[in-house]
Amino acid sequence: MAHKSKIKGKQTPDAKVASKFSIAQIKEFSGDVKSEFGKITWPDKKHTIGACGVMVVFVMMISFYLGAVDLVLGKIIGSVLK
Repeated sequence: MAHKSKIKGKQTPDAKVASKFSIAQIKEFSGDVKSEFGKITWPDKKHTIGACGVMVVFVMMISFYLGAVDLVLGKIIGSVLK
């Protein structure tokens, strides 16, 4: 069902919010976002590479584990079905 912005001559709250939306608000919001991005403390290169290495090792371990479980269950189900 489509949402109507006017019901019996009255605007719904959604329509009121949309009518107050302006270019000045967009500029203010972008300035606030830029200001907040300046407050972020980004990790250094050594920390980022270390974290990526840990994730790669973790993904490989999980992949081998799931592959082994799949292989074992496949063999068990294959032997039951024969």
